[in-house]
Amino acid sequence: MKKKLFTTVGVLGLCTALVMPTYAAEGTSQNQPASHHHDYSISGFIDYNELQKSLHQIEANSKGTVQVEVAGQSNQGLDIYTARVGTGDKVLLIQSEIHGNEKTGTVAILNLLKSLSNNSKQSKEIRDELTIVFMPMMNPDASEADKRRNSMTWSEAVEDFPQLAGAAPSWNYLDRGISQSYNYGENPGFDVNRDFHPDLDYVPQAQDFPGASNMPGWFITPEAQTSRDVYKSLQEEFGNVDVFVDLHHQGLYYIDGTADEVTLSLSAQFVPDPSTSAGAKYAQYADNYDYDFSRQLNVAVYNELQSYGNSRFGNVSLYSQGLDLPGTALGSYALNGSGTVLFEVRGQTQIMGQKEKGQLVKSVERGLSAIVESVADGSVYTLNPAEYETIPLTSSRPTN
Repeated sequence: MKKKLFTTVGVLGLCTALVMPTYAAEGTSQNQPASHHHDYSISGFIDYNELQKSLHQIEANSKGTVQVEVAGQSNQGLDIYTARVGTGDKVLLIQSEIHGNEKTGTVAILNLLKSLSNNSKQSKEIRDELTIVFMPMMNPDASEADKRRNSMTWSEAVEDFPQLAGAAPSWNYLDRGISQSYNYGENPGFDVNRDFHPDLDYVPQAQDFPGASNMPGWFITPEAQTSRDVYKSLQEEFGNVDVFVDLHHQGLYYIDGTADEVTLSLSAQFVPDPSTSAGAKYAQYADNYDYDFSRQLNVAVYNELQSYGNSRFGNVSLYSQGLDLPGTALGSYALNGSGTVLFEVRGQTQIMGQKEKGQLVKSVERGLSAIVESVADGSVYTLNPAEYETIPLTSSRPTN
């Protein structure tokens, strides 16, 4: 068996505390406080100040191996960072916390970044083959407030794009009621992960609003614009972004046909194949779309987590299929030629807080390590894409 890049002395003990008060970062007094929230603690996760310190420390310790840059700013003026490692021709873009109540990916990214920047022979070989760009906290405003959506109002969107005056607010904008324990009536915001468009040069037009989940987004939020700009810059530099991975959380689910609780779900499918009748509206992207490669990447993750035997690490399911979500980063980037992988980790913070944090973070690390290693050594291309269809489905109820 080949040596794994990311080894574990033992499975981390589960944390018993649960999720958070709102955090206030230095210099972010403009953040609006949440007036209604859950009671769980998330002190074990990474807040914005800790992220800044960790990234700069990793960069300094790497002695030039890691480059940390500010790629853009959030609606509230917080820096959105990238961390780049490697000089290879194969390009991976991995992002986390586009939803601020989905936090395990940020911790996993920092752990992987440390491993990838060390002086081991394998790390050096991987860096020679790959260029990996991490966006560890895509939506820092939401992360600081421990909520799903950003902190942008519709009036701010119209101010940025005057051509939208008189248009109906986009369907992914929430300015009323409580959702996931957060009061958006007092603190409105957009679901940033519905603000993407397959045309990376798209300019918002009033006639495209309010839109719908099966229609493209608009790049009206600064967070989505930043991700798009990073993606485009990598396209310009390398010609293609080979792999895009988006790290998310979901609710509490079960492996179909069992009573086993899902640790994480995977997916390679976010829009119908442009070469099929179902995906005919995306026909212009048919030459770019590579569903087989996306499936191979997902199989690599699944096989890695199954290799740990009869444990919670093997409780991996297939996320809902048959989706048509071109407004997601995954859907838009898949149509632009990237192999795509969705991680949906068990339990958002309003459900679990930091409970099971150690195991969940390690599951993400191990899954990401499988992608990194298999793309670097080429083994991912030998996997049978059809094995993707054998991954068990997700169920909302246990089967006894």
